[in-house]
Amino acid sequence: MEVGTHPRKRGFGKTVLVVDDHAAIRKMLATAFLSDGFKKCGEAADGKEAIELAKRIKPDVVTLDFSMPGLSGLHVASALRKIFPKMPIILLTLYSNEILKIEAANAGIDLVLPKTVLLSTLIDKAHELMVDSQERG
Repeated sequence: MEVGTHPRKRGFGKTVLVVDDHAAIRKMLATAFLSDGFKKCGEAADGKEAIELAKRIKPDVVTLDFSMPGLSGLHVASALRKIFPKMPIILLTLYSNEILKIEAANAGIDLVLPKTVLLSTLIDKAHELMVDSQERG
């Protein structure tokens, strides 16, 4: 999905990839990012689709569901990190704990957030991570 954006919105010209096996969650996240001014939002329902789509659209940031059929969010993050070493990756999950956070960091995930997080907080964190990734490289 691609929309015209306003240059004063923070996400102006940026691309996000939203990966979740639930269509309603993908649409909700996509709408939030596009409302923030992101130019393009790619949507994938599983890990394999996410990796292929990421190669095509080269997103500025990715949100991944932890629990999906086939490849888990951790496996997808590992694959994406090899292709895009500096791209911010956010893992969204209902099952966050310290062990998962350690595994997520080892997989190259920048941030683990609960799926119950406010959309505005998710967008804010995405922007922070994008700024950090630009400063790194």
